[in-house]
Amino acid sequence: MSSYTSLLKTRGVARIIAAQLTARFPFGMLSLAFLLHIEHTYDSYGVAGLVLAALSIGQAIAGPLTSRLMGVWGMRRVILLTMIICALAISAIALLPLTIPAAMGVAFVAGLTMPPIQPAVRTIYPKMVNSKQLTPLFSLDASAQEIIWVLGPVITTFVSIQIGTVQGILLAVAFLVGGGIWFLTSPELGRVRIPRSKRKLGAVLKKPAVLLATIVGFLLVATCAAIEAGVVATFGEGGFEAGLVLAVFAVGSLVGGLSLGHKPIGPWALARRMAIVFVGTAIAAAWLNVWWLAITLFVAGIGIAPALAVMFAIVSSSVRFSDTAEAYGWVGTGQLIGAAVGSALAGFLIDGVGPIGAFVVAAALALLGFLVPLLGKRFHPDLRGRDASPLPDTEPVQAITS
Repeated sequence: MSSYTSLLKTRGVARIIAAQLTARFPFGMLSLAFLLHIEHTYDSYGVAGLVLAALSIGQAIAGPLTSRLMGVWGMRRVILLTMIICALAISAIALLPLTIPAAMGVAFVAGLTMPPIQPAVRTIYPKMVNSKQLTPLFSLDASAQEIIWVLGPVITTFVSIQIGTVQGILLAVAFLVGGGIWFLTSPELGRVRIPRSKRKLGAVLKKPAVLLATIVGFLLVATCAAIEAGVVATFGEGGFEAGLVLAVFAVGSLVGGLSLGHKPIGPWALARRMAIVFVGTAIAAAWLNVWWLAITLFVAGIGIAPALAVMFAIVSSSVRFSDTAEAYGWVGTGQLIGAAVGSALAGFLIDGVGPIGAFVVAAALALLGFLVPLLGKRFHPDLRGRDASPLPDTEPVQAITS
């Protein structure tokens, strides 16, 4: 833990981690808040699914676009503008009597303007710490974000059921705006400027490490989404057991991130961490007992945050600084699509063969998530003894000739 203690004592690190987690807290709240509110308003889970799909599609499209805009307009301007529009759109769903198509349209706008906090902060990190601290910082960030997924749904459910679904959504808006302002006022946003990228949109995906991280991130999050669907189908939406198992799953990720975050990143690093996820997920399918699932999914969780940290590090070390935000935007888009695909595949299997089907899907996705970095090892940077910071942007210098 000494490496993390040293990190948190580094100027600005603890503050910016706390600020960005607060600003991103709605990511763990909005899906459930929208589900509860739309179902309550329209008395239909189908309509809620359509609205959530529109939100996810908007987020998936926005990832690389808003991230790239930060190199054109600056981080503060892009984050402030998207935060205002997103907050208004989310509030409109809570407060206005919208038709179903209108609700879908507004949700799409909310997703499209979700502030690019995550790409921004991961672009800033290499400028805040030295090269030896960067990989542990990525791991600490990946571990800390589990707080969002553990506490977000709990807070949303409590407020929505005890007070009202409107208040549940507006609380997410309060986190979005409050955390966003806190993040925007961080001095680091003024000290770091992302150079304008000269490459075409999407060209960064030609970098093997970026494509590898995007594909594995898609498979990892799809695995997690299928597991979540399987757990809920096993114990019921309101079951205490479901919440317990999913909380233990997230705690496993937190423990794994803090335990493995200091390990050097060699060419086998991502495959090894995905192997942990696969083994835990595969043996979880053997018995749908609450304690068995808690133990096995804790094991699976141990690989999640470390795998994400490796993805962040190999992306950072493989692209120019001007392309880092867009690269992280694509990785985020892959993860969003993975969440949708994993949930959908699990849902089909649950309807067909029961909850066990979701765990079979999750194990298959995790196996692919292990095989891709295993077979693509040559595309995985070896960062042992190397700096994980982005490549510097170079400009041609005009020579003065007499």
